Amino acid sequence: MPSPSWRHRAFAQWRPALGLLPLGVVIIVLFGGALLLALLQSLGFAPWLGVNSFPDLTYFTTLWSGASFWWSLWFTLYYSLAATAIALVLAILLALCLVQAFPGRAVFGSLSRLPLVVPYAVGIALAVIMMGNGGVLSRLAATLGWIDDPAQFPRLLNTHAGLGVIAVYVWKQLPFMALSIHAVLISAGREQAEAAAVLGATRHQIFRAITWPQIVPGIVSSTLICFAFNMGAFEAPFILGGGFPDTLPVLAWRYFTDADYALQLQGMAVVVSIGLVAGLLIALYLALYRGYEHRLGRV
Repeated sequence: MPSPSWRHRAFAQWRPALGLLPLGVVIIVLFGGALLLALLQSLGFAPWLGVNSFPDLTYFTTLWSGASFWWSLWFTLYYSLAATAIALVLAILLALCLVQAFPGRAVFGSLSRLPLVVPYAVGIALAVIMMGNGGVLSRLAATLGWIDDPAQFPRLLNTHAGLGVIAVYVWKQLPFMALSIHAVLISAGREQAEAAAVLGATRHQIFRAITWPQIVPGIVSSTLICFAFNMGAFEAPFILGGGFPDTLPVLAWRYFTDADYALQLQGMAVVVSIGLVAGLLIALYLALYRGYEHRLGRV
């Protein structure tokens, strides 16, 4: 018969998992159930719409056979990857700045976090006010004599270059990435960097050999979250994008709001396609990160 001490050790071993069980059940039921339902609908199972041809790949073959889908996929990846990369570079610089001691650092740090509490809709409105023809930038250029009229200002919004979309993503996600990287830097301390500086290492050598390996976990976690959000974001591409061909989330929305309810299944095929592409890229990213950690001997 197991002793009380054995039962106590077994309970202590499983206690963390038991503590996460309620949250796990919610995630599995809500998100897992939604993903399963989306997959079933994309394969033709929607009896409440009068459609039940499961399993049916027609919706995927119709979607993937059109050139517009691949253009939509390209713009979705372009906006997501470009915004994530630009925000990452700026976030690293901001995090490195915040660990330095300078007058007004507390105020600067507080101001840099303001976008975290501002909704994306406000960021989109600011992009229209700042970057639109007739906005602040165009009027400033006219005032400085760079152009004769604000209408001559280069068009920045509602083009497939996606400058407005990327600007909103970067503005919103930069402080989140910076905080993640800054937290890693604070926990790691500056002892190694200071010791390397005393031994004559340059700033570039310190960053490459010490700082970069320290902040990689924060970079991976924050970029994964931001990239996944950008892949499924709808508001900014819908308002600030260049129109047809739309990004995949906007394309899915158009199917869902079509008068033909059966097209909702086509929209679900778009949603599943987004999940497949994002999942594959995230899996590849994590595999590369694991290989990097293995080379450092931390795995």
